[in-house]
Amino acid sequence: MTDEEQLITILQASPRMVHVLHIARDLNLPDWMIFSGAVYQTAWNAITRRDIDYGIKDFDLAYFEADTSWKAEDDVIQWVRDTFASPFDEMVEVRNQARVHLWFEEKFGEPYEPLTRTQDALTRFVSPTFAVGARLKDDGGITIIAPFGLRDVFDMVIRPNPFRPQAKGFARAAASALERWPEARIAD
Repeated sequence: MTDEEQLITILQASPRMVHVLHIARDLNLPDWMIFSGAVYQTAWNAITRRDIDYGIKDFDLAYFEADTSWKAEDDVIQWVRDTFASPFDEMVEVRNQARVHLWFEEKFGEPYEPLTRTQDALTRFVSPTFAVGARLKDDGGITIIAPFGLRDVFDMVIRPNPFRPQAKGFARAAASALERWPEARIAD
């Protein structure tokens, strides 16, 4: 079984992940995916034999819409919140990736070039381990998007993104992951 097939099997074993993927697909947001924490953390739970939903704080729902106005994104945020029932209405965090460059530097102290599609956001995450997304297809299959591959996910290795080796958020993100999954390790 390939790493991608293994991750798909793991994600399918999480009723919460499946639920979020189904509703996200039905929302039909442009160029959407669920990425980062809820994806790699579900894998880590399977690897460490924890409850499949252990430690998962939220589901990051990304999409890409050319309208970069705050109102357009806020309308989507409200619509998604209204679509998901509790507790998911508070757990699904939706963001237009076309807008990230507008606020990223002020919030994180680093420049952020505009993106052209959601998938490109994955190459900007502080670690390749966090740079993984999933999308539910119309036929029920799951597509995995992982520009750095999945080996670090399955090896539970957190290393700096080679494109952002000095990312200011790396230490904080790694510490948060290690607090919940002490089996993981940081590599250079």
